[in-house]
Amino acid sequence: MHVEFRLDESLATTRREVIVIGAGVVGMATALTLVDRGHRVTVIDSATEPGRGTSFANGAQLSYAYTDALASPSTLAQFPGLLLSRNPAFRFSPRLDLDFMRWTLAFLRNGSADRFRRNTLEGLALAAQSRRALHALVHRHAIDFSHDTPGKIIIYRSTKGFSAAQTLVADKMAAGAEQTILDADRAVAIEPALESIRSSIVGAIHTAGEEVGDPHRFCTGAQAALARGGGFASLYDTVIDRIDACGRRPAVLIAGGQRIEADQVVLCAGMASVGLAQGVGVRLPVMPMKGYSITARLGEEAPRVSITDSANRVVFARLGDKMRIAGLADLGRRDTAIEPSRLAALVSSARAALPGAADYDRIDSNWTGLRPMTPDSLPITRPIAPGVIANTGHGALGWTYAAGSAERVAAIIETGS
Repeated sequence: MHVEFRLDESLATTRREVIVIGAGVVGMATALTLVDRGHRVTVIDSATEPGRGTSFANGAQLSYAYTDALASPSTLAQFPGLLLSRNPAFRFSPRLDLDFMRWTLAFLRNGSADRFRRNTLEGLALAAQSRRALHALVHRHAIDFSHDTPGKIIIYRSTKGFSAAQTLVADKMAAGAEQTILDADRAVAIEPALESIRSSIVGAIHTAGEEVGDPHRFCTGAQAALARGGGFASLYDTVIDRIDACGRRPAVLIAGGQRIEADQVVLCAGMASVGLAQGVGVRLPVMPMKGYSITARLGEEAPRVSITDSANRVVFARLGDKMRIAGLADLGRRDTAIEPSRLAALVSSARAALPGAADYDRIDSNWTGLRPMTPDSLPITRPIAPGVIANTGHGALGWTYAAGSAERVAAIIETGS
């Protein structure tokens, strides 16, 4: 198969032919953004439809104010225990290879107080851009994905953790975030579902404007919106062998040596971007962080506000008449198999955190995915070879950052910066 768009010569200086590799939230937001700007886009993905990978059933929270980098002084303090798998919610699986060691050293460097603050605030700026961009996309294309603004409460169960969080809130508020520090009583007043664990809450942070949305429905809705318009093509169930960046124009080679050329190729394929980047001579500092989720019927005390239990690394997001619960961070795990013991650990943590949030005995579906993590928790959005741009490494905030990083890719394509 050979796919090649023919452009009007009068548009050739501004309009581009772009291949977007990956049809998760990052790829579909990128495709929508580029088509809206007049570019012509082909989306390629190995799955049979959009949003089937890491975007399929992630935590569903759009956390525009909770952009805390993973590498932090508190994480570094836990590091010896992580290596020994003493933390049931966060585990580290070391590998004896050069890329893993480089990534780990970079992660440790980013754990200083100064770098943690810098990385968190850079993420906050991207999140603010992403919120505006997502709202514009949804308004323009009328995408239905259970989008809502219930707000979010992060609960803390230790004085030390809550104290550190309050310091960071001050920095975020100075940068434009709107957050409120709560005691346990005020947290319960905002979300009565927290009543059963009131005694264990040391403090909480409330962000009234935080949102939720079903990422898989966004991806399928974006596909439908793109298909209704012009300048778009999609190739699903298509495996890419490699990217050729040596010719006049970059090209994607798919099974059997078939070649698809374009002006630009954008890598939005999560962990699969790493191997494709190596094919053009670039090693992306991205490590898989395996996470789990369940989707269940609402419990008798299901929260309306999104909840993040910081101690147990578990999040709750209400999607219509279902509860999406996600958590666990197995850094370095590269398989996508659901491990029964880890899934059970998530359910156990969720029950302990909010026992009435869901009907834990009637789980509709479970999921696992590999979140592409950089050492500084910030996505890589930059050219990596002639005509090839990386848009990956969004970690646990891919859903939050997707529309903002899409705009940054568009700016690179259109201005070169």
